[in-house]
Formats: sequence, C-alpha cells, structure tokens
Amino acid sequence: MASHAAPTAQSPPIPAGLSRDQLLEIYRYLRLTRTLEERLTALYRQSKVVGGLFRSLGQEAESVGSAYALERGSHRDLMSPLTRNLGSMLVMGAAPIQILRQYLARAESPTGGRDLNIHFGDLERGYLGQISHLGDMIPVMAGIALAFKLRREPRVGLVYIGDGGMSAGAFHEGINFAAARRVPLVVVGEYNHWAYSTPPRKQFAVEHLADRVKAYGIPAVSVDGNDVLAVYEATRFAVERARQGKGVHFIEVKTYRRKGHAEHDDQHYVPQHELEWWAKENDPIDRYVQRLLGSGWAEEQELKEIDERVRVEIDAAADACLGEPAPGPESALADVYGDPPAAERLWFRSV
Repeated sequence: MASHAAPTAQSPPIPAGLSRDQLLEIYRYLRLTRTLEERLTALYRQSKVVGGLFRSLGQEAESVGSAYALERGSHRDLMSPLTRNLGSMLVMGAAPIQILRQYLARAESPTGGRDLNIHFGDLERGYLGQISHLGDMIPVMAGIALAFKLRREPRVGLVYIGDGGMSAGAFHEGINFAAARRVPLVVVGEYNHWAYSTPPRKQFAVEHLADRVKAYGIPAVSVDGNDVLAVYEATRFAVERARQGKGVHFIEVKTYRRKGHAEHDDQHYVPQHELEWWAKENDPIDRYVQRLLGSGWAEEQELKEIDERVRVEIDAAADACLGEPAPGPESALADVYGDPPAAERLWFRSV
C-alpha cells in the first residue's frame, strides 16, 4: 500500500457524523474480530477448542457497523447476537480473553465452562446471549423492547437473524408481534448466500430479505453488508427512529459467509470461484482500508500500529488462558439446582 498523508482540508468529509478517531476505532474492531478468529482457528486445529468453531470471515463489517450505532454502557441499548456476530460483542465490550475462555471451556469463562463460543451475555455491557434455536431471539428481544416501551425508557433493542433463520416460524411470530406493538426494535437480516448448505433460491421466491417483512408494516431497507460505514449509517437511522417511538425497523445486509457453517464444514457445496471472488473483490476489511487511505482519513502507519496492538492483545489473552484449568467436577451442579441433594454433592466430590 502506498503511503498517505494525514487528513487535510481537501480530504472528503467523513460520513455519518463520525470523527477521525471513531473511524480508526471501527478499524480496530474489524481487525480485532478477524485476528481473534484467526487465533481461534489455530487453536481449533491444535484440538484445543472444545466443540465447534464458527467464523465470521468476510462478514465482520455488518456486525461491527451495526453495533457501533448503539448507545453502549449500563442501562443503555441491548443487543442479541448470533454465533457469527463476534464483532458486535467486541464493540459492546466483550473482552477477547472471555471469548477464548469460552471456546476453550475454561473454569474462568463467563459460563464457567458450561457453554461454549459466544453463548453468554452481559446485561451491564448491553448484550444478551443467544440460544441455538434460530429465530427464537426475535420474540425474546421483542418482549424486551416492549418492556423498554412500557417503562418509557429511551432504549433500543437490536437483534440479528440469518437468511436461513428467517424461514423459522418464531421469526415471523416475533416480528409480527413487534410490529403490531410498535416496539423500539432494530432487526438486522443477514443475506449470507448460504443457510448452511441451502442457497436462497431454494428458500424464498423474493429477491431481497427486506421484501419478506414489508407485509408486516415494517420499513425495510437493503444495504451493502461489506461496507462498514453504510451499515453504520443505516443502523444509526433505524436506532434513532426506534428511540423516537416509531417502531420496528428492518435492515437487510447483503454479505457472504466465506467459511462453512462451522470449521468442520468443508463447503463442498459452494462453487470455488464464488469464494475466490468474494475474498479478492469484496473483503470488508480490505475495502475499508482502501477507503480510509484513499480518502486521506488515515495513514498507513496508523493502521499498521493498530494491527500490531491487536496482535499483541490477542497473543497476551491466548497465553493467559491456555494454562487455565477446566471446571472441576465438584462444580457440575452449581447454577443448576438451588440446593443440590447431599448425596449428589458427595458423589461429585469423590470423582
């Protein structure tokens, strides 16, 4: 990459009311997401990850851009991610070491080694852990957003759903309820191009996911999901609209799942030329770097320094948790029963 000068008066105006520092912070979250997942991939191949590994390669922009539009902090907006929205959780305040501990099932993980990957929540930081039943978090978040409305709290809920999950009945029940009650909810629909191994043409007859929800009386837009600033702008508009009491808003993000359903999935059903095109021509981080440098909003050296700081942070987090223990058998009943039977407590202690 060629060197670029610092922003000048002749540089194009920064979009969406963002500052230059915020543009660099968005870049950091994009790089943090990818670097953390690359480290997790290496650990998975070393058989250190417990269970599956779910990547968001090529989709980092839609998670980071949408979450960045929320009001973060205690008693502010609330977000519920899916398993490929790692970037959203990092934006909301999840620490890389928490993610690593979850995937390695360490005793000090947020779930004490009882659940895996990003199946955990932190209401103080503003994210609610998802469950694996696709579509079910839509009615859950609709109910939470209804509570915001009834309490007259200026808070907004944001929830993600994939193109496959939009075929589940729970999605349609939840979004219909949210629309009828005009709750402050933003729904981000991910057009991934593949729902596990099923292409869109075998799931629905319309061209856009946005077309599927308009019948519920919901404003719905489609944006380039690999353009982090376009996603941010669309989400910021939707969030402010919801905060003003105007109800649900749906944002379709056109993106592409460049990895299989999980790391074990070899994607034999995906044409190789398709994967190569998205990697070469439409990588969201490459596109953002080109825009930052080409517009004079950042210098190449600044981005390299961010890359290095992220690498050091991930190295330190991985080194710290690799030697940590798994949960002991005596902890198996904690948070399961309020008062475990004495015989069971004695049995676990003897294991």
